[in-house]
Amino acid sequence: MDLNTYLTQLRRDLVLSVEELERISVAFQGAMAAGLAGKPSSLKMLPSFIGLPTGKERGNVVAIDFGGTNVRVLDAELDGAGSIQVKRMIRFPLIDDKAGYNYLNEKADAGQLFGYIASKVAQLVRPGVDYSLGHTFSFPCQQLSINKARLLLWTKEIKTRGVEGQEIGALLDAALVHAGLPRVKSDAIINDTVGTLLAAAYSRKNVDVASICGTGHNTCYLEPAHPLTGGPMIVNMESGNFDIVPQTRFDKALDAGSEYPGQQVVEKMISGYYLGEIARLILSEMSEMGLLPKSENLAKHQILRGADLDRILEDTGDLSGTQDVANRCLLMDKLSLEQRMALQTVITLLAQRSARFVASTFQGTLLHVDPELEKPHFIAIDGSLYEKMPGYAAWLQQALDELNPGALGRVSTLLAKDGSGIGAAIAAATAAKEARG
Repeated sequence: MDLNTYLTQLRRDLVLSVEELERISVAFQGAMAAGLAGKPSSLKMLPSFIGLPTGKERGNVVAIDFGGTNVRVLDAELDGAGSIQVKRMIRFPLIDDKAGYNYLNEKADAGQLFGYIASKVAQLVRPGVDYSLGHTFSFPCQQLSINKARLLLWTKEIKTRGVEGQEIGALLDAALVHAGLPRVKSDAIINDTVGTLLAAAYSRKNVDVASICGTGHNTCYLEPAHPLTGGPMIVNMESGNFDIVPQTRFDKALDAGSEYPGQQVVEKMISGYYLGEIARLILSEMSEMGLLPKSENLAKHQILRGADLDRILEDTGDLSGTQDVANRCLLMDKLSLEQRMALQTVITLLAQRSARFVASTFQGTLLHVDPELEKPHFIAIDGSLYEKMPGYAAWLQQALDELNPGALGRVSTLLAKDGSGIGAAIAAATAAKEARG
C-alpha cells in the first residue's frame, strides 16, 4: 500500500460528515435528558446550584483558582453595575523543591494544603474589610450546594491525604479560621467550566454554554428549568465522559491502554492531552507498513506535545518545521516531502475531527435548551486547542454552521481566557446576594 492509498482510508475513518455530526448531537441530547432525569447516562449532569449573574452583584470578594500545581488568589470588587475590578492577584506553586515543600504528595495532608492556601489569602485581603470567597476547584466533586462540594477523587497526579471524600468548603473554612480570617466567608465552590460561563455571561448577553477545549475537555450550560428547583441552573455535564461515538481502531487501542479504560471516552478522542497519542499510534502503523521510517521513539508515550502539533499544522512551503518535529520527537530525519505532507495530513485530520466532535456536542446542548434555535447563542471557550491550535476555532465554527444552515450567525463561539478566577469571584458575589435575599 502506498501513502496516498493509506491516507485515503484514514480519511474515511476520521472525517465526520454532517450526517454523522447530527447523529452524535442527537445522541448527546438524549444522554443529557437521561442524566437530568437520573437515568443511566455517560453525562454526569452535575448541578452547580447557581444561575447566570445579573450584573447587579456587588461587594468585596476573594477568588481562589485551584486546578493543578499552581493556584491564583484574587482580591476583586464588583460595583453592582456590571463591572469587576481586580485589585490584587497573587500566583503561587503548591510544589517548590527549592523551598522544600510539596503540598500535593502523599506526605502532605488536608490541613497543610488548605492552610497554605489560606496563608496566601491572608497576604491579599485588606484589613477591616468583609469578603465573600469563591473557589474554583477543578476536580471531580459531588456538589451538595453552592458552597459545599465533596471531592470524589484526586486527578492530575495529586495525592494529598485526607481530602478525598471530604467536603472542600469545610476544609477551607477551617483553614481560614485557623489563619485568623473571620471576615472571609466561603460562599461558593464551582468547577472551571462554570467559572468560564459566569465570567463570559457577566460581560456579554446570550452566553449560555461554556467549554474547556485544551489539555482536557468539559462543557457546562444553563438549564432553563432544572429538576431540583424548577428554575435556571448551570449544569456541569462532565461531557468528556460521553461515550456514544464512532471509535476507530486507534481510539480503541488508546482507551484500552489508558489508566481508566471505558471512561472519558470522547475526551480521549478530542482533547489536547490525547491528540498526540492518537497521532503516535497512526504513525506507528504507518512505520510498520513501511510508509515511514522505523523509530524506537514511536513506542514511547507522549512524544508529541501540543506545541509540536501546532508547529506541524502551521507549516508551509517545504514543511521544514514538520521535519524539525520529526527529527526531535520521532527521530526520523530526511523524510521525503511526500512523507512530511503525510505527517501534516494525519495531524490535520485529527485536529479537524476533534473540532467537529466538539461542535456536535455543542449542537446537542443547544437543541436541548432551544430546539428551534430561535435565539442567538454564544459559547464561551477557554483552553489551548481553541486559543492556540492553528485552524481549530475556524473548524469548530464551520461545523456549527454546517449543522445550522438556516440559522447562520445565530450560534457563535468566543474566547473566554482565564475565566476561572473571575468566575469564582462572580460566584461568590452571586451566592452572597442570594443569601441576603
